[in-house]
Order: sequence, then structure tokens, then C-alpha cells
Amino acid sequence: MPKPAHISPYHAPDFFRDAIAAGRHRDIVGGRWEETGLIQMQILLDQGLDPHHHLLDIGAGSLRLGCRVVPYLDKGHYWATDLSGDLMRAGHHSELADPARLPAHHLIEDAEFTFNGIPETITHAIAFAVFTHLPMNHLRRALISLRAACPRLQKLLLTVFLAPDAAYLSPHRQPDGVVTHAARAPYHMLRGDAEHILRASGYGFDIMETELPRGQVLIAARPL
Repeated sequence: MPKPAHISPYHAPDFFRDAIAAGRHRDIVGGRWEETGLIQMQILLDQGLDPHHHLLDIGAGSLRLGCRVVPYLDKGHYWATDLSGDLMRAGHHSELADPARLPAHHLIEDAEFTFNGIPETITHAIAFAVFTHLPMNHLRRALISLRAACPRLQKLLLTVFLAPDAAYLSPHRQPDGVVTHAARAPYHMLRGDAEHILRASGYGFDIMETELPRGQVLIAARPL
């Protein structure tokens, strides 16, 4: 099987430029826009997000979650990062009922998970369908960088694809039908590997039984 040219489709040259120009800023963040955005919002509420908290939306895309959570949070309490600043700005322009509630400088392009420019006030973070499209070392980098950048962080919510040991090296069909892989996107990992990365990066965690789109697994992590 030939190796993919990029670690994910999102890293292909001009991927975002062409999609945004075609008006597809919703489609390229995975589809199922309404359903997935509502699920993300409900996860945050179930995990105790209150309006006074400060939220970082990692891999925010075209603000599928942002358009729902910005009106809920106190003004200025939402920050977002993504591989593409243009994609976030497309969401800011098209999807927010009141764009004035989200300052443009709160949208930070961050391809390397450095979280430069993110304030220390962040109390909660979410990375939904981000590390499902990246190799495992990106998760480790993000976990370590996030702890350093956000000393007040109380909770991180993230999703991954898991595969059983016996199926790790082969394409694996998830409960919702998507086929995941060990070496190309969408990526799966072993449960033990996910647990090790979290512990080694200084987090306690719970792997939830929540049913999510495409068979993703929700992890609620907290810095130790």
C-alpha cells in the first residue's frame, strides 16, 4: 500500500484555501455539522462548564462548537486554535450570531500545539476529532504544552479512536462505521498507549462510555 502524501488530508497544500473558496467551511470539518456541534456542547455542559469558565477550543475549525458556546460563556471567555487561521475566520464571519462577542485575536493559528498567545486564565479545554487525524506524538506534544501554557487548567476533554490489540496493525471498523488505521488518517491507538501518554504527560483521566459520532472515544483528563 502506498504511503499517504501527508499525515492528514488537512495538511495537503491549498486544502483550506480551495475549500473555503468553494464555501465548504462546514463540510471539511467532518460533516454532520449540527449533530456534532450539539454533541460537543452537551459534553461540555455534562462535564460542568459554567459561563464564568474560560474555554480553549483546540482544533476549532470553522467554529462548529464556537458558534454555540460563545453565546453561553461570559464575553471574552472563549479562545480557539487551529491548523488554519483562515478556516476559523471563515467560521467567525459566517457562523456567529453576534461576532462582537468573540474578538478576532482570540482565534490563534497553531499548527504545532505550542499554545503561544493563549492566556493563563484557561480553565477548560476541548479537542474534539483532532487527535483522530494525527499520529500519537502530536497528542503527547499537545498534552505537555497545554499544561505549561494553562496553569489553571481544570479539565481537558479529547477524543481518540481505539482499536483492540489484535486489530491494531490492520484497518479497523469503528462502531459507527468509519475505518481507522495505525499509520494513516483517521488514526487509531491502543487503549494502553492512550493511558500511558496521559499518565506520562502528567494527567489523571477517565475514559468515558459516551457514544460519539464515528465511534470516537471521549477522555476526560485533568492535570495532576
